[in-house]
Amino acid sequence: MRHQLRPLFDRIVIKELDPDRVRRSGLLVPPGSDEPPPQQGIVLAVGPGLDWWDHVGVAMPVKPGDHVVFPASAGAWVEVDEERLLVCRVGELLGVLEQVEDCPACGGRPLAAHESCPVCGREGSVTQR
Repeated sequence: MRHQLRPLFDRIVIKELDPDRVRRSGLLVPPGSDEPPPQQGIVLAVGPGLDWWDHVGVAMPVKPGDHVVFPASAGAWVEVDEERLLVCRVGELLGVLEQVEDCPACGGRPLAAHESCPVCGREGSVTQR
């Protein structure tokens, strides 16, 4: 029988994402080495919120499927059907990662040679004739 953890009040259930074991330098970090716990995950379930939230118009800021960032000290780790899950309060989250199609500063427009966007870091290309 499979179980599902239903969070209460303002708590959420997060499934940790596997940490990226290949660093930018190409170094492969073996499993079990000393590294901080994963700090990103996917929201699996969301509690109903606190009872006073309805009276003041506060809604739960995350929904199942959101990619969230949380500190290593957030919540409590539990194991359900051999799956490691984090249960924490929504207020412990640091933020929600969202995909941005176009940069808000440059809007994805072509940049002139030697021009760079201060937000996304994209640089203009130099065309040779």
